[in-house]
Amino acid sequence: MSQNEPGFDELLAAAKHSAVHLELRDSYGVGDEAEDFETWKRTGQRDIDPASTYWAPWVDLIRSTVTRGVVVRRARVVSEPVTDYIRYEHAGTVVNLHAGEQVRWLPRRQASDIALPGNDCWVFDGEIVLFNHFSGDGNWSEPGWEVRSEPAVARLASAAFEAVWEHGIPHEKYTV
Repeated sequence: MSQNEPGFDELLAAAKHSAVHLELRDSYGVGDEAEDFETWKRTGQRDIDPASTYWAPWVDLIRSTVTRGVVVRRARVVSEPVTDYIRYEHAGTVVNLHAGEQVRWLPRRQASDIALPGNDCWVFDGEIVLFNHFSGDGNWSEPGWEVRSEPAVARLASAAFEAVWEHGIPHEKYTV
């Protein structure tokens, strides 16, 4: 990753038509959600207030993006039975929907015939891919992301997302 490489916020701001996110991990351990995840594990209560300090920046970002006419979709490939982290994520997805995202879930056993990229990614307008890099414990690794714009890479990531999306289960119908 070069210092001139755009980050997520810049790429999302530049998107004209679509921003899609493919999630492939069963557990994440990123620091900014650790406290909320621990509270959920202890109490079963998840922050689902779109105006909370935790959610408001994301909700504002996605709402402004969707208002510009950009379709934001998220597809998650998950192992079943799901992990505690996926239960936690599922419990908070109502806020993603509230912000304007569309979300689908695909059980991993139904993804065996889909060519998937090696890392989670965002694809912007089918042309630019931001790969997220995580360590084995699910935290961000260095560098935390990589931007690729080669047509073959964009086609692979886009095709993978669309195949997962096509077979995925809308959030409202997916139970954990």
